[in-house]
Amino acid sequence: MQPMVRLRRSALYMPGANARALDKARGLPADALILDLEDAVAPAAKAEARRQVLAALAAGGYGQREVAVRVNGLDTPWGRDDIAAIARAGADAVVLPKVEGAAAVADLRQRLATAGAPADLALWAMIETPRGVLKAAEIAESPGLACLVMGTSDLAKELRARHTADRQPMLTALSLVLLAARANRLAVLDGVFLDLRNDAGFAAACRQGVELGFDGKTLIHPSQIAAANAAFGPSPEAVAEARRIVAAFAEVEAAGKGVAVLDGRLIENLHMAEARRLLALAQAVEDG
Repeated sequence: MQPMVRLRRSALYMPGANARALDKARGLPADALILDLEDAVAPAAKAEARRQVLAALAAGGYGQREVAVRVNGLDTPWGRDDIAAIARAGADAVVLPKVEGAAAVADLRQRLATAGAPADLALWAMIETPRGVLKAAEIAESPGLACLVMGTSDLAKELRARHTADRQPMLTALSLVLLAARANRLAVLDGVFLDLRNDAGFAAACRQGVELGFDGKTLIHPSQIAAANAAFGPSPEAVAEARRIVAAFAEVEAAGKGVAVLDGRLIENLHMAEARRLLALAQAVEDG
């Protein structure tokens, strides 16, 4: 049986203060939507943004997309009200920004439970500060956590690092968070790419994210969705190769052996598992 997967190739931030954007999101091909009450909303618009996000969730119409809400931090004037309002609003996940330790996730989980949130409401933790990166392994062990999200813009500011084409200044942080996620079987999303005019640069960043092992990329504009979906989804060539691996391994298994040779390469259980994962991902893409 192939493993179940949830597509998170593209996760698009949508400003909660923009009712038109929240409506438009229903027709966008992003795998996940992050309805944003935090960075994309001015202080004076926080309460109205919360009302609009609640109305959008109540109206529904987002289909199979995973719909998450990024709340304001608990150290802000709006965070507690956000959490209380979103707990039973019908979101698939709550995204907590600037997480710097497991205690913050535990606090969020407790507040959601007190507000009557369903037990299956997922938690996503944003890692966007140096302390958050250093505590990523601890954070990733938090009960109820489903996903780690890189906040590379804030992290670059805190590190006083530059946004370079190869993202060399960010590689240590990206790798540490990725390791923490994989050690705890969590999904992990790469940070945003800010230059909307640089298609080649965005494609390169996606390619690097795939090579590092991220599940998908967070996005700031609908124009980035197609490229992210293509980059983080399995190519036809990769799917064909995965099918060959599965077939070759099934043949040797039927003969009572545990190792296959395909085009001169040794194929073992670990290759079989990755091939099945890729095929499950391809099936999820096909199912829409």
